[in-house]
Amino acid sequence: MNKEISTSVSAVKREDVMKIINAFRDQPGALIPLLQAVQREYGYVPKEAVDLIADELGMFPVDIYGVLTFYAQFYLEPRGRHTIRVCEGTACYIMGGKDILDRLKTDLGVEESKTTADGRFYLETVACLGCCGMAPAMMIDEDFYGNCTVGQLDEILKKYE
Repeated sequence: MNKEISTSVSAVKREDVMKIINAFRDQPGALIPLLQAVQREYGYVPKEAVDLIADELGMFPVDIYGVLTFYAQFYLEPRGRHTIRVCEGTACYIMGGKDILDRLKTDLGVEESKTTADGRFYLETVACLGCCGMAPAMMIDEDFYGNCTVGQLDEILKKYE
């Protein structure tokens, strides 16, 4: 094993990553389930884990990143404890979705597709939440908020402290 890789993995608990690798070792086509298991452990797939997986499985890291960047389910950076999804579909946008997004960005001090400095929230936009009749809409984790207003945001966000 490459010693440089093994020392850098200590930031992500090398022994935990090795347990995951060993659970999938020698299973054909197991890269995606292996990466899913790493993401369940850390909330994203850290670079150090990719390097160790590549080294242990005799792969090039670029091939692993090809899989990670192809599938939207994988994250390459840490995300907040809670994910805020603001709908940007036509109905939501027209009914005030942009105002909600702008207010969240200002109040939380974060841009789209980024995590707040305290690690509490990850803010993203989505094309549609499938509830145009309740526009504007947003979700936090699995909780849905329809007919949302800027005035409700403080109270909604307090639920996730």
